[in-house]
Amino acid sequence: MPNHTDSSACPSAARCPTRPVQLRINGRAHQVDVETWTTLLDLLRDRLDLTGTKKGCDHGQCGACTVLVNGRRINSCLTLAVMHNGAEITTVEGLASREGESDGRLHPLQQAFIDHDAFQCGYCTPGQLCSAAGLLNERPPANIEELRERMSGNLCRCGAYPQIVQAVSQVLVHRQKAGAA
Repeated sequence: MPNHTDSSACPSAARCPTRPVQLRINGRAHQVDVETWTTLLDLLRDRLDLTGTKKGCDHGQCGACTVLVNGRRINSCLTLAVMHNGAEITTVEGLASREGESDGRLHPLQQAFIDHDAFQCGYCTPGQLCSAAGLLNERPPANIEELRERMSGNLCRCGAYPQIVQAVSQVLVHRQKAGAA
């Protein structure tokens, strides 16, 4: 099976179809011409060098490729880049600046993951963080079981789930207290 992010995938006599795509990624405008079959994941990693987003299963089953599109979490391996023309994309590299923390401070979720040692090998961490950030944009989970269920699309081979739940819970509780004040 050819690597569809490689321009050599087209026969030499044919020109690969491309489309211009305008995206705002981590607060910066990008205009790129992409082959129509290029996934958002491959665009981010291979063309824009945003390698924080990981390619895990490449079938939408592990969540390592989770990014935010207009504030909603998606698996970037399952969507084509051309489908998101004009969209606001946030990857793990842009989480802190998304919260207005452009002074070098971490996003509250990133700090909570450190505080709770919510990672081991770190491969799933970017997807876990983006998924949790998307969850924060939704209605808050009613309890820990619902939090676990809503984060269940992100797998961790190292089994850091208890620490991940603690970290996300910490941020949710802090936001609820800040909202009540």
